[in-house]
Amino acid sequence: MALGLPEAITTLADTRSPRRRAAAKRLRALADPAAGPALLDALRREIRDPRTWETQYQMIMALATCGHQPALPLLRELALKPLDATMIYVAIGDGIVRLGRDHPNDPAPLDWCLSTGNDMLADGALRAVAMLRLTLDEPAIDRILNFVEKRTPYGGLRFWPAAAAAGWNGSRVKAFLTSCASSPREDVADAAKASLEGRYKTYRPL
Repeated sequence: MALGLPEAITTLADTRSPRRRAAAKRLRALADPAAGPALLDALRREIRDPRTWETQYQMIMALATCGHQPALPLLRELALKPLDATMIYVAIGDGIVRLGRDHPNDPAPLDWCLSTGNDMLADGALRAVAMLRLTLDEPAIDRILNFVEKRTPYGGLRFWPAAAAAGWNGSRVKAFLTSCASSPREDVADAAKASLEGRYKTYRPL
């Protein structure tokens, strides 16, 4: 039986990391703003132990889906720290975009993530752009494409822009998607082909 909101919040303080992680995943699914303060307190405790990076990842994602904007300063701080488990940067980038926008299609949080030069952080930020189906303006799109086109096509950094571009316009977008449609990576090619048809696909990331 799935945990309810009060039980999941209480379980964030469990002595076992798998239980705390399960609670965070449940709160991520519930996306209830009421869980935000408890999640932020739990994350502050959790980040002291680098071994529990999977739990930290889920707590960050839960904070993002709960819309808890007071978590933003901590996420920005963590984004600039060296982390052994680099997968956490993906959650941080995702969270910064979800929590840091002043309006729905605000590119500023994404630009901040790109400016760090951290590809994992950028990947998470771009994932949020795709999952939220943001319709960015042409200058913001150009900044994204400038960033990812400098990376190897054999890497995965083009996947989320290719997925997000279903709602974007312009000749450069079409050229990017056409190029991605023949990518050596099947996931990138499939996302690009859907976007060329103006069709968003459904994704369920970790």
